[in-house]
Amino acid sequence: MRSNGFGFVAPLLVLMIVAFNVPIIYMLGLGFWDKSRGFSLAPYEALADAPVYLRVLGNTLRISLIATLANVAIGYPLAHWMRGLGNRARMIAIALVILPFWVSILVRTYAWIVVLGNAGIVNRSLQWLGLTEEPVPFLYNELGVTIGMANVLLPFLVLPLFAAMIRIDDRLLQAAASLGAPARTIFWKVYFPLTLPALAAGTLLVFILCLGFYITPAILGGGRVPMISNLLDTLINQIPRWDQAAAISTILLVVTLLIFAAYRRLDRRASGT
Repeated sequence: MRSNGFGFVAPLLVLMIVAFNVPIIYMLGLGFWDKSRGFSLAPYEALADAPVYLRVLGNTLRISLIATLANVAIGYPLAHWMRGLGNRARMIAIALVILPFWVSILVRTYAWIVVLGNAGIVNRSLQWLGLTEEPVPFLYNELGVTIGMANVLLPFLVLPLFAAMIRIDDRLLQAAASLGAPARTIFWKVYFPLTLPALAAGTLLVFILCLGFYITPAILGGGRVPMISNLLDTLINQIPRWDQAAAISTILLVVTLLIFAAYRRLDRRASGT
């Protein structure tokens, strides 16, 4: 029985090794191996000597952090509001949150150009209201990239956070209220600590996804907002410098794995396992 079961799984296992593991191993090898000199740390030394790479890394971390905080500022109140809805309204709200997954990320990204462009809906409304005389440059800068990334990744925070919130027993909140605690105290002393592990796990998940984002920064940034994904595209397809790209990818992989380990630990705490 076991051998037959392994026979069914073996094709998938081979596919994963060939399509996923082998490219990663090859990428790691490019960062540590030179054809003429053998083992070498020259690509990493070049990264340390070139300030541009450190600036791009810092820029990526900063934009990812801002987009993640924007998601937290919008997602937590949204998930909390959804928890208080009735069953029918709650299902409608969940459907609206999930709806962006049914639309291509390219379509959603280009839609922001229609909304935030110089002749877009937002700028035309601001000018019609007399709030601005000239179009506000929302696009092709860090603001546009941050808005686009926050929009795409918002469901990844709202859905698991909402799932954690609906598991909170209302009797805990009622017990605190029966003891005379005001609503603000109940929220900060009872409700928020119970949702904190899920919030932390969702925040780390969104931050991980931000680090490797490519489509949205490339389109809404217009090539003016350097991030790691765009830098890797340049090093691989334009220059090309595969050793430098492999070194940057290795560093990004290590950082992502460390964050993912923290995410898994917080996720287990949030689920109570």
